[in-house]
Amino acid sequence: MTVESLDAGSPTPPVPPAPPEGPSSPWGIRDFRLLWFGRVVAVLGIQIQSSALLWQVYEIARRDHPVAEASLYLGLVGLCQFLPLLAFTLPAGAMADRRDRKTTVWISILVEASCALAFLMMAIHGSPPLWGLLAVAAVFGAARAFLAPASQAFLPMVVGRKALPPAIAAQSIAFQTGAIAGPALGGVIVAVNVPLAYAASLGLFLLAVGAFLLIRTSGKPAQVEHKLSPLESVKEGLAYVWKTKIVLGAISLDLVVVLLAGVALLTPIFARDILHVGAIGFGLLRASFGVGAMAVAIYLSRFPIVKHGGRWMFAAVAVFGLCTLTFGLSKIVWLSALALFVGGAADMISVNIRQTLIQLATPDHMRGRVSSVSMLFIGASNELGEAYSGLMVRVLGAVGAACFGGVGALVATGLWSAMFPGLRKADKLS
Repeated sequence: MTVESLDAGSPTPPVPPAPPEGPSSPWGIRDFRLLWFGRVVAVLGIQIQSSALLWQVYEIARRDHPVAEASLYLGLVGLCQFLPLLAFTLPAGAMADRRDRKTTVWISILVEASCALAFLMMAIHGSPPLWGLLAVAAVFGAARAFLAPASQAFLPMVVGRKALPPAIAAQSIAFQTGAIAGPALGGVIVAVNVPLAYAASLGLFLLAVGAFLLIRTSGKPAQVEHKLSPLESVKEGLAYVWKTKIVLGAISLDLVVVLLAGVALLTPIFARDILHVGAIGFGLLRASFGVGAMAVAIYLSRFPIVKHGGRWMFAAVAVFGLCTLTFGLSKIVWLSALALFVGGAADMISVNIRQTLIQLATPDHMRGRVSSVSMLFIGASNELGEAYSGLMVRVLGAVGAACFGGVGALVATGLWSAMFPGLRKADKLS
C-alpha cells in the first residue's frame, strides 16, 4: 500500500507478508459470497431488531413521561450497548489475533440470535419492564464487541490483497442493504406487531450463522510467536494506532463527528412528535440514510477512490454535518428524508476511505487489534452517541440537539484538518 503525504514523524506502516493475490474481483470467490450473504442477513436482523427496540422503549417511556424525559430512555439503549463494547472490544481484538476468527464470528452471531429470542419472549408476554429490555441490549452489545474485530480481520483472509479494496466496498453494500431494508421493514412490521419484528430478526441471525458455517477458508490468523501477555498485546495494538497518525486521525474524526451529528436516536422523536408521520414515516427516515450510503457503495465497488483520498474524506464529513443541520431545521418529511439520504452518501465516502487505510496498512497478525480499536471508536460514536443525543434532547430539545450536532461536525472537520495535515494531504491509495 502507498499512502502519500503521511504526517511528518509517522512511522512507515510495516509491510505484511503478501498472501496469494487471487482474483481482482471478490465476487469470483465462493467464500466471499457466503460471507457477503451472512453479513447482509445479520445486518438486516440487527436493524429490524433495533427499530423494534427503539420504538418499543419510546412507547413504554411515553406512557409516563413527556418527550424530553422519554428521550433519556432511548439514550439508555445506546449506553447499555456501549458499555460492553467499551469493556470487551480491545480484549476481543487481541483474541482475534490468536484464535480462529471465523469461529468467533458465528458464535457471536449465535449469541445475538439468543438476544432476539429473549426480546421475542418478553414482547409475547405483554409490556416488558424497561430494565429487562436494557439488560438484553447489554448482552447484545457484548456479542458485537467480539463480532466486529474478528469479522473485519477475517475479510482479507478470504479475498487476499488484490481484491481487498473492492471487497471492502462490497461489504459496505452488504451493510447498507441491511441498513436500508431493515429500518423500512422494521417500521412496517412494528406497526403491525412488535413480536413479529423480533421473530424476523431471530430467523435472520440463524441464517447468518449457517452462512458462516459453510465458509471453507480457515479463520486461524498468521502463526506468530506470541511472547506478549494479553494486556501487553492490547497495548501493542493501541501503540500502533497512536503512532500511525493517518489512521489515528481518520478513526478519531469519525468518533467525534458521529458522536456529535449522529441522528439515528432522534428519528423516532422526529417521526412521532415533530413530523407526525408515525411508524411508517419512522421507517422511511431510518431507511433514507442507508439508501444514500448504498448508492455510493455500489459506485465505489466499481470505481474506488484512488486519488485525493484525504480531500474527499474531509469534504464528505463536512457535507455530513450540513445534512444533520438541515435535518434538524426541517419540518417537512421529504426534506428530512433527503437530508438523511445525502448524509448517508457522504458518510459512505468517509467510511470507505477509512476502512481501506486501516486494512491495507496493517499486518495480518495485528489486524484484529487494530480493527478492535477502530470498532471501539465506531461503537463509541454510535452507542455512546445515542446516550449523548438523549442527554442533548433533554437539554436543548430534539431540534436543538440536531442543529448543535451539525454545527459541531463542521467545527470538528476544520480542527482535524489542521491537526492531521497528513490525512488531509493523503493522495493515492493503492
